Amino acid sequence: MGYLYIFGTILFTVVGQIMLKWRIGKFGSLPEDTMDKIIFLSRLMIDPFILFSFFSAFIASLFWIGAMTKFDISFAYPFMSLSFVLVFFISIFLFKEPVTFYKCAGMSLIVLGIIITSRT
Repeated sequence: MGYLYIFGTILFTVVGQIMLKWRIGKFGSLPEDTMDKIIFLSRLMIDPFILFSFFSAFIASLFWIGAMTKFDISFAYPFMSLSFVLVFFISIFLFKEPVTFYKCAGMSLIVLGIIITSRT
């Protein structure tokens, strides 16, 4: 059951981040003028998808609390790095972000680090 808590944390973290990026992309770039920034951010804060991404982060926190009751943090926390890997792959397909050698090498190191740290 503990691994389900870790998986839930990762899943809701990734969903929230991807949704946040998707919706912010629909609104454009952050303006330069201070008043325009306030208006821009206010519009973002009332967007239902942005609000859902915040809710998703909250749900991820609840799953993380569950994970902390089952595992040492030094064991569980490296698994959170899987969110970087998932966001990397999802961003390639959804946002057509470029794949570079350095990004792939970095992702490989993250996965290797998870494998090494998960050994007891």
